[in-house]
Amino acid sequence: MLAIIGGSGLSRLPILEVTHRQVVRTPYGEPSCALSFGRIAGQNVVFLARHGYGHSLAPHEINYRANIWALQEMGVKGIVGIGSVGGIRHDLVPGTLVVPDNLIDYTWGRDHTFFEGPNRPVVHVDFTHPYDSALRERLIAAADKSGQAFVAGGVYACTQGPRLESTAEIRRLESDGADMVGMTGMPEAALAREVGLPYAMLCVVSNWSAGKMDSQQQVEFAEGLREAGLAKVQSLLATLCHD
Repeated sequence: MLAIIGGSGLSRLPILEVTHRQVVRTPYGEPSCALSFGRIAGQNVVFLARHGYGHSLAPHEINYRANIWALQEMGVKGIVGIGSVGGIRHDLVPGTLVVPDNLIDYTWGRDHTFFEGPNRPVVHVDFTHPYDSALRERLIAAADKSGQAFVAGGVYACTQGPRLESTAEIRRLESDGADMVGMTGMPEAALAREVGLPYAMLCVVSNWSAGKMDSQQQVEFAEGLREAGLAKVQSLLATLCHD
């Protein structure tokens, strides 16, 4: 069973034929919301709205540990995290789909590991390649088959939020090698790695980041392009599950 974590603009997944919802309790507190179980293109899927159904949780308030733990408890075999990002690289225009292949974590103060506390071992999880290669290839193949334009590869910078970045911060991220910027990709990816769940991201570029293109003076959100991007996401997910 595949798990899909929906980000901003995707608190519900219309293509999911919901069979039931389940509240899951974890040792780390409550997940963002109840898990929605159902089918997409005949495949069993569980969906979790990262920010809650009413988009009530800011990026730094999300209980990432509870979310990942709950999905593991339900026996999922992999996680696709959907996220909105700001484009930094010149070809990542609003509306573009991206399957990143690496990341840089700039967050702080988030509960970011399961390996802490009394009687817990010290474990150094390998994170050389933060996204599962096989799941990334499945996403890329689904994008090809669905006919969706997308970019395969790119470095995702995860910032703390909830505010957007300054132009100077974007210049720093760019000099560090980041191609796009979001606020929720970490510690989600690392926690999935700690519990052994394959994890990959599918990002929608919702805007140019601060200081880029039409976001020179302030960040401009192209709502129509973002909605079109989310429609592309659902089309790609339907192809992914059909295969």
